[in-house]
Amino acid sequence: MNSHFKKFVSFYRPYLGQFTAVMVASLLATALMLVFPLYTRSIVQTALEGELSQAMPSIWRGGLALLLIILGQLVCNFYQDYMGHAMGAKMERDMREELFAHYQKLSFRFYDNRRVGELMSRLTGDLEGLSEMYHHVPEDIVLYFVRFVGAVVILFSINARLTGVVLLFLPPMLLFAFFFNKKMRAAARKSREQIGNVNAQAEDTLSGIRVVQSFTGEGREQEKFSQENNRFFERRKDIYRTESYLYQGTVCFIQLITAALIVFGGLFIVGGSMDPADLLAFLLYVSYLTEPVQHLLFTISQYQEGMAGFDRFMEIMELTPDIANWETAKPLGRARGEVAFDCVSFRYRAEGPDVLKNVSLTAKAGERVALVGASGVGKTTLCSLIPRFYDVTAGSVKLDGIDVRDITLDSLRENIGVVQQDVYIFSSTVLENLRYGKPQATREEIEAAARLAGAHDFIQSLPQGYDTYLGPRGVQLSGGQKQRLSIARVFLKNPPVLVLDEATSALDTESEQVIQASLDKLAQNRTTLVIAHRLSTIRSASRILVLEDSEVKEQGTHQELLTQGGVYARLWDAQTRA
Repeated sequence: MNSHFKKFVSFYRPYLGQFTAVMVASLLATALMLVFPLYTRSIVQTALEGELSQAMPSIWRGGLALLLIILGQLVCNFYQDYMGHAMGAKMERDMREELFAHYQKLSFRFYDNRRVGELMSRLTGDLEGLSEMYHHVPEDIVLYFVRFVGAVVILFSINARLTGVVLLFLPPMLLFAFFFNKKMRAAARKSREQIGNVNAQAEDTLSGIRVVQSFTGEGREQEKFSQENNRFFERRKDIYRTESYLYQGTVCFIQLITAALIVFGGLFIVGGSMDPADLLAFLLYVSYLTEPVQHLLFTISQYQEGMAGFDRFMEIMELTPDIANWETAKPLGRARGEVAFDCVSFRYRAEGPDVLKNVSLTAKAGERVALVGASGVGKTTLCSLIPRFYDVTAGSVKLDGIDVRDITLDSLRENIGVVQQDVYIFSSTVLENLRYGKPQATREEIEAAARLAGAHDFIQSLPQGYDTYLGPRGVQLSGGQKQRLSIARVFLKNPPVLVLDEATSALDTESEQVIQASLDKLAQNRTTLVIAHRLSTIRSASRILVLEDSEVKEQGTHQELLTQGGVYARLWDAQTRA
């Protein structure tokens, strides 16, 4: 069985009981629908052929039966419509949660090459049509098949020759419908892909709206968005063109069938092989023959739209996270904090250049090691290998003498705290942002961490203190305030290994001094790797490593490196003279 089909069907499993109940209600409604024209035929025959005194009670009884059939259909249709849609919505919810959970398992390498808007489109727009498809497609296939077969059997019992006339039209109708099947699916998929590009462009522009407005780039951004939006419009036109062929062609076939029924039915009545009541029944039943074919076109459209989204869903779900727990991985308790790089090489792409080449170094437990070098030399990449944001291309990274790949990801990352230059603040309260460092932390623990980070006073000055909503990316806070919140998070996490990735380089001198004091306090009794741009902030490091050409060129204390007169000395001289 195809793996995509297995996955598709698996979402029915939790709701089999509800699905069965919906199908039973739908079948009952279909059975009542098939009976309706027979009662109508009987009433007409009674009215045309019977004595008035005898016909009246029969007509009233027939009318009551029709009323009960209508009420029965109403109840069954309401149940299957409401409960069926609810089931489809639950399945869509399950898919969205599964996709979001899978997103979070994918590594930095995946996100390096993807736009957030495109991923959001897969999470929202691509799955919207699946709710309807899960509910309607299997139900419609069963019900319209039953309705079609039932109508054919009944019509043959009424008049076989006229039924044959009707059936002659159905094969070309089906061929006409399936002719556009491939075109519809291809057009639907292209449309889904293009709306992802539209979302990505909008997300990119709106996320950088401050830059756009400061450089008066609104016109350029509008032009880029218009290009993507017009491409989406062209994709939708392809779908609408194909749909128009399908629907209008089908309407034409139905009109031809109706015309043929009237003409041939009239001839059969004149010839005495058929009475008017039979022709009326035929006209009522013919919709039960043509509606399944007509609805098949809608089902095809719905299926194509849904499967285009499902295919894009499966594209992501079938991606195996390149960073995952090895079979040999075991959980690690609280680490002592010794970090070692053993002949480590790394490249982002298999065919790309080495970002790091044969790097070996050891940071002892509690030691403060600084990494310096030009931008792009691999300092951040080197530190990203410790928590396995990326995996080494060659060599190994060890924590307490254990290869980090032999440690479960959760327990590895629990032992490592990262303070970055670009701080991310979630659209939530101060309290919830800090609690990220320790989800089960009490308010007292959170406030204690904020005091250690020098953040408590400014938090208290906010309108609702720790319960203040900070908005997207913490727009209400200054750079220094954001940085202090990120430091408080790490205080709360209390990891034995700390990575400071140019944590103060974007701040003014006064803020830098305040933050640096917090960082020095945070680094006490922890193994600390400091990535520094301003060399004045790492003079007290026990060791400084200088990276150049993807390798460690120099290492030593601040004074030792100055005495060597090499790369570090030149960098120091350039900064102090500036």
